[in-house]
This record gives sequence, C-alpha cells and structure tokens, in this order.
Amino acid sequence: MTVKTFIDRPVLAGVISVVIVILGVIGLVQLPIEQFPDIAPPTVRVQASYIGANAETVMKSVIVPLEESLNGVEDMMYMTSTATNTGTASITIYFKQGTDADMAVVNVQNRVASTQGLLPAEVTKSGVTVRKRQNSTLKSITL
Repeated sequence: MTVKTFIDRPVLAGVISVVIVILGVIGLVQLPIEQFPDIAPPTVRVQASYIGANAETVMKSVIVPLEESLNGVEDMMYMTSTATNTGTASITIYFKQGTDADMAVVNVQNRVASTQGLLPAEVTKSGVTVRKRQNSTLKSITL
C-alpha cells in the first residue's frame, strides 16, 4: 500500500483509523492497573474545626497537639499544617512511596484518637476527620 492508495480511497483510510482507535481503547481497558506507576506519595489529611476561634488559637489548641501526636507515624516523610481565621485546621501528612494508603489512614486515625482528650470540647464535638487523599491528578489528565 502506498500513500496514493489512501488518497484515492479516503473511506479505507477512515476505516483503518477507526479500527486502530477501537483496538487502542480495548487495550487500555484490559491493561492491569498495576501497570500505572504511583506518581505521588500517599497522602493523609486530618481536618478539624474550632468554631469561633481565630488562626492563632486554632494553631495553639488544635494543630500543636495533633502534630505532636502524629509526629513519628510509621513511614511518614513530612507533614504540613494550616489554620484559618474561620476556625478550620488542616494537617497533611506525606508518606514514603509504596506505603499502603489504607494502613497509613488507620495509623493516623489511631494517633488522632489518642489525642482527643487534649483537644477542646468544641473540636471533639464537631469531630476530627481523617481521609486519604490522592494527589496524582496527572494520571487523569494524561488519560
């Protein structure tokens, strides 16, 4: 087949293109998920709210006790924390590559549960949430 064949028969060129696209979609669907690399490290976010408190109060009474408790969680690399004047506190914990995210959540949840007594009553009443967070949006953008 030469280039002239595709120029003279555009329907043939279109059919071949559609077949190639269909084969690519079938191959993508059947590709095991293990073939996709882990791009971002596993991340766990701890969020709490202290209604009526400013950022400095939230930092001293919520974030500091939580950080002291969370420091040294198994396979932790580092953590970042933020406090806002609306009374919300957020701590993001980054774990080593290859760490099981579900086990990381369990470990963090256990540490947070042991710290509940040190937190203000309003914080424990509204609850402290622990969730895993997926940072690798590059996968979905690429797909």
